[in-house]
Amino acid sequence: MMSKPSRGRSHWLAITLALAGCNPSIYVRDGVTNGDTFYLAPRALTDDDPVLQSWVAYSLIRSTCQLDVGGENPARVNTYDCELKARQHLVDAWKENRENEEPYLDTLLAVSDAGFLDEYVASYLARDGWQVPAELDADAFHDWRRSKLGRHRPETRLIGSWGYRDADPP
Repeated sequence: MMSKPSRGRSHWLAITLALAGCNPSIYVRDGVTNGDTFYLAPRALTDDDPVLQSWVAYSLIRSTCQLDVGGENPARVNTYDCELKARQHLVDAWKENRENEEPYLDTLLAVSDAGFLDEYVASYLARDGWQVPAELDADAFHDWRRSKLGRHRPETRLIGSWGYRDADPP
């Protein structure tokens, strides 16, 4: 018997159902998953672990943003705005639901609380072609991160994968 979803999970469950498709096939080209539909991992619907559910929030927001940006292959869309929005939701979900310590998420929460999430995304996760706002305070973030982040390494845990909903890839 499945437990009743928590308040936060019921919101994400609605988004999940909107993103769900019928073909769970995953295709990879050049090490990148391709597709036009994001499939949430089945475990995301049954596991209440706050760490997992925080990454579910990240995965859903990022994939929704990628679909909004569009293009020939939404799975390959990678923008500063999508990553920032997804990391903010990751932090918000963690802040709302955390029960124990989790080193990466606690660190990301500290970055956000210090007011440097934008700079963090631009510094640690940047990709070629990103349009990063000019008003970011890179110097202040550099000083802050030297004393607070040490040898920090960013993490990304997608709780799902991209696949093709209607047709096999060419």
